[in-house]
Order: sequence, then C-alpha cells, then structure tokens
Amino acid sequence: MAAALPLCLLAFAPASHAALVISQVYGGGGNTGAVFKNDFVELFNNGASAVAVGGWSVQYASATGSSWQVTQLPSTLVVQPGQYVLVRMAAGTGGTVDLVPDVLGSTAMSGTNGKVALVASTVALTGAAPTGVVDAVSYGSATPMEGTSTAVLSNTTAAMRAASGCTDTNNNGSDFAVVTPQPRNSALPFVTCGGAVTPPPPVTPTVPSVEIPAIQGAGATSPHVGQLVRTTGVVTRLTNNGFYLQAMQGDGNDATSDGIYVFTSAAPTLSVGQLIQLSGTVAEFAGGGSTVTQLTSPSDIVVQGAGYSLPPVGITLPVAGGLERYEGMLVTVNGPLTVNQNYFQARFGQLTLSAGGRLETPTNRYRPGAQAEEQAANNASRRIVLEDGTSRQNVNPTSFTGPTGALRAGDTVGSITGVIDYGPSTATASGPGDYRIVPLSPDALSYMITHPRPSYVPSVGGNYKVASFNVLNYFTTFTNGETIVNGQTGQTCVVGQTAASSCRGASNYTEFLRQRQKIVEALSRIDADAVGLMEVQNNTVAAQNLADALNAKVGVGTYAVAPGPAAGVIGTDAIKLSMLYKPAKLQPMGLSQVDTSPINSRPTLAQTFKVANGEVFTMVVNHLKSKGSCPTSGADADQGDGQGCFNATRLQQVGQLRNFVSTLQASSGSQDVLLVGDFNAYAKEDPIHALTSNGYVDQIGRFNAFGYSYVFDGAAGRLDHAISTTSLSPKVSHALDWHINADESLAHDYNLEFKQPVCATCAPDPYSPTPYRSSDHDPLVVGLNLYNQYITAASTSTTVMGTAGDDLIIVGAGRRSLTGGAGRDQFAFRADFTGGATITDFAPSADVIGLRGVLQGLRVQVADPIGQGYVSCAASGIADSLIYVDPDASGPSARRPMIALKNTSCDALSRSNYIF
Repeated sequence: MAAALPLCLLAFAPASHAALVISQVYGGGGNTGAVFKNDFVELFNNGASAVAVGGWSVQYASATGSSWQVTQLPSTLVVQPGQYVLVRMAAGTGGTVDLVPDVLGSTAMSGTNGKVALVASTVALTGAAPTGVVDAVSYGSATPMEGTSTAVLSNTTAAMRAASGCTDTNNNGSDFAVVTPQPRNSALPFVTCGGAVTPPPPVTPTVPSVEIPAIQGAGATSPHVGQLVRTTGVVTRLTNNGFYLQAMQGDGNDATSDGIYVFTSAAPTLSVGQLIQLSGTVAEFAGGGSTVTQLTSPSDIVVQGAGYSLPPVGITLPVAGGLERYEGMLVTVNGPLTVNQNYFQARFGQLTLSAGGRLETPTNRYRPGAQAEEQAANNASRRIVLEDGTSRQNVNPTSFTGPTGALRAGDTVGSITGVIDYGPSTATASGPGDYRIVPLSPDALSYMITHPRPSYVPSVGGNYKVASFNVLNYFTTFTNGETIVNGQTGQTCVVGQTAASSCRGASNYTEFLRQRQKIVEALSRIDADAVGLMEVQNNTVAAQNLADALNAKVGVGTYAVAPGPAAGVIGTDAIKLSMLYKPAKLQPMGLSQVDTSPINSRPTLAQTFKVANGEVFTMVVNHLKSKGSCPTSGADADQGDGQGCFNATRLQQVGQLRNFVSTLQASSGSQDVLLVGDFNAYAKEDPIHALTSNGYVDQIGRFNAFGYSYVFDGAAGRLDHAISTTSLSPKVSHALDWHINADESLAHDYNLEFKQPVCATCAPDPYSPTPYRSSDHDPLVVGLNLYNQYITAASTSTTVMGTAGDDLIIVGAGRRSLTGGAGRDQFAFRADFTGGATITDFAPSADVIGLRGVLQGLRVQVADPIGQGYVSCAASGIADSLIYVDPDASGPSARRPMIALKNTSCDALSRSNYIF
C-alpha cells in the first residue's frame, strides 16, 4: 500500500524513528572555496533508545562504484537519543576551519556525487546499491539506495536531513535539503524528535588536555597511544608533511621529552615560533627497528601567539641513557662531528655522523664476541644522522654537500642546532635505524674538509707493484639488453634469464662509457704490474675491453689479460674474476688456473709470474660469497654475531682456498703466494682468521692501524684484503687501500638516473671523468721487494755499491755515497739515519727513496708528508738537489738536509719516488 501512495504524500509521512541515521553528508572539505578542511559524515539518533555502535562502520563508494571504503566506529561509542556524532573524513589542501570530530576517518569523498552507508558491521559492502544497511544516502548522480538521490552537492554545500535529522521516509530525495555545511558533534545539546523522547542529561565528551612530556612518557612508547588529546606548544621546525612542537616549559623530568612531532600528511600552514593549541591522536610511527611518538590527524588548531623562541639543550655524544629523552626536542649537538656515510645523501638527504672520530666496523677490529659487541654499542652511542627534514627523494639541491660540493666520509661538521628524530638509516624501513638531527638552518652549518680526495696513489715501494680492485659490475652487455660487441639487442648475461634481471652494470652505452672512463683513470694512476679484478662480466669480451681502454690511455701493449681461463668464461655466475698484467714486467708461467670446486660462488683465479731476476710468485684473486640475500635458517643464516649471513659458506671457501694454494705452490715451485680480492669478510671475522691463524699474514693490517675499503651501515672496514704466505711477507714493502670510492657520495658515480637531465626535478649531475666513485670498494695496492740483492750498509762504510739488477739498499746512521747501479733500486733509510747520504745515480723512472723509518723515528705519522710540509726538495748547485725533512713542519728554517741527489732535479721527482 505504501508503494501505491502518491509521491506528493510521502513528504508528509511521519518520521519512522529508525533510531540511528545519517543526518548530514559533505564531501567538499578542503576543496577550492570550502570553509572546512575536511569531508564529514554526520550521524543522529532520532529514536527513543540509546544505540551502541561497536562493530559498526560508515562506508563510502563513488557515484556508480561498487568498491566501498570502511571507517570503523569506536567499540565504546554509545549514541544517546537526540545525540549527533561527527565522523571526520579526509582533508583537502584548502579550507580554513578545523572540525571537532567524534570519530576520525581518512576516506576522501567526492564533493558532488557519491554514496554513504551506515552498516552494522565492519565488512566492506559490495555492489553499486547493496541492501541490508542501517541507513544510506546517495547524492548527485550516484546510484540510488533509498528512493531517489539528493541533488548534486558542491564544495560549499552539504546534504542535510530535514527536521534536525528527525525526518526519515526512506527517500533521500525528499528527506534531504542542499544547504551550507553545518557540522554537529556529540557535544551539542540533544534534540527531541516528535516530543515523545525525553533524553537523559547530555554527557558532553571532552578531549583531555595532556602536556607534551606526559604524552611522550618516560618509556620508548607513549602511555596515551590511540587516544585523542589536546596539547599546547611552540612550533620549532616545519617539514614537508608536519612540524615539531615543544612545550614552553618542560616537566623537569630528564626521562621525558618536551617535544613531539605532529604529522599533517601535507605541508603545514603554520609558522615557526607560533604558540598553538591543537588536538591530535597519539601514535607510534615505526621505522628502523623502533618507533617515534607523534600526534596524527591534528585538528582544532588555535594560534595563541607568535614570535616565541625556545633555547636548545646542549648535548655532547655519547649521551648517557641515549637520545630517546630528547625525541622531538630542540638541541645543539656539540661538534666536531665526523662524516661516516654519505651513501644516502643524494636520495634521502642524510649523512651519518659521529662524535670522537670515525666509526669502525666492530669485526674489523675485534673477533666476534664481547669486544665486538662493546664496539658496536660504542658506535651506536656516538652516531647520529644529519637529516634534511623532508620525505621527498632526490631533491634539488642535494643537502649538506659542503664547500667543495663533494663532502666525503672523514670530513667534519661543526655543532648542529636542530630537532631530534628517529628513523631508518638505510634504504628500507626494515633496516637499522638511528637517531637523527633535523637542523634549523641547514645553510648555516659549518664544514671542515679534513679528509680531502687523494690526488695520487701513495708509494708502496718495492720494485714491483700489484693491486686488487672490485670494479662493481663491469659489463659489456647492458641492462637494456644491448651489447657493445656488435650492436645486438635482447642479449642476456646468464643462461635462462632476461638481460634486465641478469646483467648488473651500466644501463646503456652512455653509462658504460662513463663507467669505463672512471675505472681506467683509477687503474692508470695505480700503475700496477698486475691487478686482480672482481665483478667483471663472465664472458670473453669484458676483460679484454677494459685492457684495450686502459692501453689506449697508458700505451699500446702495456697491459694484457692473463692467458688461459682468465680470458674466458669461468663458472656459471654472471660475474667472474679476471687479471691484467704488464707483459714487459711480468712473465706468466703457464696459463692461469681456476679452482672449480662447487663451494666457490665465483671460481678462484690464480696466475704464477716470473720477474726479470728470476723471482717467482703467484697471485690468487678471490671473491667470496656475499653477505646479501640472507637465508632465514640454517648455518648460513645471520647468527647475530656481527659477521652477517653466509659466514659458514665463506669459511668453507677459505678452507678450499688453502687447499688450492698448496697445489699452486707445488706446481710453481715457489712458496710465495699473495691472496687478493673481495673476501666479503671483515678483518677479524672467521674466514680471515682461518687464514691468519694458519700461516698467512694480513698485509693491510700489518701496515695500517685502521685499514678499510668499504663503508656500510655507517661504519668503515675492509672487505678487500691482501694476504700473503709467510715466505712472501718479508718481501712485501707496503700495502694500503687507496680511498677513492668508499668515502665518496653515490651521486658521483657513472649512473644517469636520479640526476639532471634524465630527472628534471633532481639535482645536477656531479659526474666527472675522474677515479672518484669508480666503484663502491677502494682498490688496494701492494709493493713487493723482489730484489736480486738485499744490501745493508755497514756502520763503518763510506760507500755502497749496488748491482746491475734490482737492489734494496738499507742505510742507517753515517755519511756515505750510495750507487744503485742498473735496475730498479730502493734506498731505504732507517730511523737512526740523520742525514749525510749522497745518491750518485738516482733514476726517477725506476728508483725510490724509503723515508718511512726516518719519519717513524721522528714520530711523524701523517697521510701526506710532502703536502703537509714534513718532506721537501730544493735545488743544490746547478744540477743536483737535496731532500729535506722537517720534524715539525715549521718551515724552511727548521728543515734538515738529509739526502743529496747527484744530477737529478726536484722537477724530475714525483710522489711515486718516495715511500712513507
């Protein structure tokens, strides 16, 4: 019968008293012309009894859509007769007035056409016009759900149920009017429908006022998580999606922070220095293995004043008890602070800093165990991340580049005033985190270039020089499937895989040329007689291509690829080991050899060489199993001892390596073997210990108190090693890492992505055709004393004569004339030498002067004795020169003449003629 009633009579039907209804719908919040910042849905109880809505929801779908978004109602919410409930939905970027809601939602509603349903469950509805709902409102062109839809809404109009929400004929078209939005919440006086209801005295819910220190609490998480609170504070720093707020006066409790972060999701419209009051929901934002207490969905913001300035708290790392107590607070971290890691500088605007000097990977210095754990804790206490305060990536300009535009690990930053935060310090939220400082004035930071780029390779002495270099995926087949060989496309780097997934180097030919130029620059400056290479594409082309490019710079025929397997395909991995050598200096004894044991991820490569004076040695190139792609169980899982995953496999690989070396010694007839390469294990980890505790000598560790070739998780250590047999160790003159890569920002590599012009919004491309950031590992360089004669000057001698071959002439106290003769000679001066030597036939192209003992005797330990004024050269007469040593680098008046060079000018000398 009701269906038969004329539509004209439906408007006069009495209210059905459906108890809880949707009384108002507004979807234009935050849009152009809107007054209110948020969309909202208003509920009203027009019945005679209270309604408990625990387990209910408000749901929204587009005009004709069938996918519904759910906003759950609080489990404790009970709506009294005559009471309104305001459900706040998503915010736009406009509007000026904050809602005072009872329920917080995040659904973005259409301002013109859509549909809303009140549902007695939290299960998402399906279909364009589902049934079985408590109430529904369709507006504009939306699929009707109760009678006809209301008229189209706008940014300035809402659909409001008639008679303050009491009218309900189950026809939206007649029950609702299009009016100016008038959001009503539970704090308003109750409304009586039809005079039949006598509601109980209204209970006006209030948002509790809680001071910021009480919100933070004394623990790692807030005691008010999930609660809507109201608080007051001064805005201290804005970010692109929120701001930091700090109490005018703290609570005097050192365990509770006086500051907090307020997450707005969009750029805040407030200003630093404003005193504000606001409401927000307390939440813990997870990231980096911990959480940050914050306020979310801020509303009802009232500016109470402006121009406030809070004094920062001065702190010096390490801070007893950690930095949790300062989370969100304004502080000054006292400097100087040393840069440790810049890998995420260009992408995330982060630099990992530390107080008290650089951080060393714990297992680089200590065996796994208590000491390493103590070192890890010490590192964490001294570490902090300098953060630019934006969630955007690859911004222009790059933050914190310093005065040279290329701030390096080892450089220092002065004191920093900013706000303490916490978050991931790696590329993933699941990775380790660190406390951060977001500076108030990034442009005001002071930088000191205390670790400049090395412009030359320090001399390692000896008459032969070898090196090792992980070249970070030198592929002649690119990730786009192209190859430089014949212009083919669709190529692959591993059988059964596509090029994009199996090729690991340059993305295209342009990137490849940039990559190759950097590597060639590095190798040409190292000028090794043999160099072991890691991460060369496993084909017959890549190693030769690199040799050809290197020869094009240093001279045709200078380098060759070690013959035999080194020149071919080795194993089944996409990358292999390779070796370049100088045929004019080293004679291969037979073909290269590989260890094809199945335990080796990349088959170990060896080549035996004979030098001109008949000395024989074998160089073995290694690349052990990496620490990445960890299994979750078994012996190769990360055991939590600082050695990472796959330690068990690396230990087995080292055991096989020792067997392989024994066969090499037997076949070559020489015990002199040098192991080089990327062992993917730090200096004190099990694989290296298995060698150094069984007759092998760590040469980098022998000559360097803090040797490192790689920076990871903010700490430096050496994954790349030069390890010799005991017979060869006395013949190693020096070994070092050349720090051209590990300390450099990732942005300086050869890649084109995330740089202009490929990325118009990114920072300009800082690439230059230099060796810096040619890889992610530093190359290592080793000098070998493979001399015909070892001559020690007698204390009573006045002259020393070398031979026609290569000689090592060791000189102590006394005045004497030294003649090296032909060959490549080293004149090594001991700590007791105080001057008075004359070298009659010094050949700058072949000979070197060893001053390491002299400087050690004077307790001079500096990176660049020449550049820092401790060693100098000056003309003497017409054709001769004098080498001077200045014990305190105080100037010409204090320097001591030490060594005269006959018929040799200072201009003919280079840094490679000295060993320090």
